[in-house]
Amino acid sequence: MPALFALHYYWHLPILIVLISMVYSATRYDQWDLIIREAFRWGLRLTGFLLAILGVLYLVSIYL
Repeated sequence: MPALFALHYYWHLPILIVLISMVYSATRYDQWDLIIREAFRWGLRLTGFLLAILGVLYLVSIYL
């Protein structure tokens, strides 16, 4: 259960995901509708990637 006490480290993670995806999308597109659409897609991919890493690290910590 010590992992539950470490949740406060992830407080800024949603804000960072939104900001990173918005900046990345703004460097590729000029229109706001395209920026928002691509930022949403990029945010989903980034969140999925981070969750996959979290799952792998959790499995490694259980079996080691």
